[in-house]
Amino acid sequence: MTEKTHLEGLSLALDSGAIHQVRSLLNSLSASEIAQVLESSPPNERNVLWELLDSDLESDVLQRLSEDVRNYILNLMDSSEVAALTEIWDVDDIADILQQLPDRVTKEVLDLMTQQDRLRVESLLTYDEESAGGLMNTDTITVRADISIDVVLRYLRRHEKIPRMTDSLYVVNRDDLLIGELPIRHILTADPTQPVYKLMNADAEVIPADMSDTEVANLFERNDWISAPVVDEERHLLGRITIDDVVDVIRDDADHSLMGLAGLGEDDDTFLSLRKSTPRRMLWLGVNLLTALAASAVIGQFQATLDKVIALAVLMPIVASMGGVAGTQTLTVVIRGMALGHIRKNNMKWLLNRELILGAINGMFWAVAVGLIAGLWFQDLTLSAIIAAAMIINLIAAAAAGVLLPVILRKMNIDPALAGGVALTTITDVIGFLSFLGFATLAYA
Repeated sequence: MTEKTHLEGLSLALDSGAIHQVRSLLNSLSASEIAQVLESSPPNERNVLWELLDSDLESDVLQRLSEDVRNYILNLMDSSEVAALTEIWDVDDIADILQQLPDRVTKEVLDLMTQQDRLRVESLLTYDEESAGGLMNTDTITVRADISIDVVLRYLRRHEKIPRMTDSLYVVNRDDLLIGELPIRHILTADPTQPVYKLMNADAEVIPADMSDTEVANLFERNDWISAPVVDEERHLLGRITIDDVVDVIRDDADHSLMGLAGLGEDDDTFLSLRKSTPRRMLWLGVNLLTALAASAVIGQFQATLDKVIALAVLMPIVASMGGVAGTQTLTVVIRGMALGHIRKNNMKWLLNRELILGAINGMFWAVAVGLIAGLWFQDLTLSAIIAAAMIINLIAAAAAGVLLPVILRKMNIDPALAGGVALTTITDVIGFLSFLGFATLAYA
């Protein structure tokens, strides 16, 4: 059975309320597939699915979840459960998660760890999470330069397993200063009697602990690295960064660029609750209102020579601009959700309803604000009511367009990311002008 068939069967079982079937199907999926299901589910369904998940899968699944969804799940758990789940995680992953939790919970989780693990995690928590020190893991294998390859091989065999993505061993002196790298491929093909110093790369590039994660990602991209050592100012080996952590940085930067265009956080959950979604959207709409008022104020400087019809022209850009920004926020979230595979037929209705409610909340809030401004500005209560009503209509229409446009464009084999913004602006402008001028025509006829 293909992954798509598995996911479709799970969706159907969940919709029908067949809990035993949902449990069976869910636990038959891989950890990455389960993470995809959780990220593609609204909060209520997500809670049910997590409860049905076998405990031995929870740790692997949590590591594959996006930050927002993972934090949502972790907040449902107590400290002992979090500590138990992190027992098999890499130290850098544990540190990343603890930085997102409240200080009280972080302390409790650290207290439940072994002393060795706690010290390793606490050493990482001292670094900025967006620096090389915050990205690195301390699971390095070090050797001395004067030993033979045969000794290195015997040393490796004493390990039950070596750290993931180990492509090189690090050569250090007695003071733990990094003096070179010994690639695994050299160990496998070299004469066992050869000393390490003859095979190591003494010119290997290192990463300072305070380097930004974006610079680290650029280095990995340019050099095609799988891993790289992290050192302090004196060149003491602190740990290493692996490509899986760099991929997360690249993805986060891409999300930041995309979501930032609409004033949203890069880790916004596609199915974020209304309580969290509303203030995030409302703030950017408030900023946009200020810029729209500034543009209208310039036109308003000529108000003394204009009649009431021109007063309408002064306020028109506000309605259109607010609708455009609200629609762009929705459009951006939906396009990102589609790109990540979160949005499917079974959750589209939930998403549309959430966006319509968001549009109505924001519409009413900013309708009151702009209505008061217009009333005080032009001393006309009728004009104030007209722009308030038009604002509510346009923000709700913008929310609907932001959800439905990407779906329609994709069915027409048109890239929503390229054409969505243009189409959305047209819709919000037309509806904004029609509602505003239509109400004005009825009021002043």
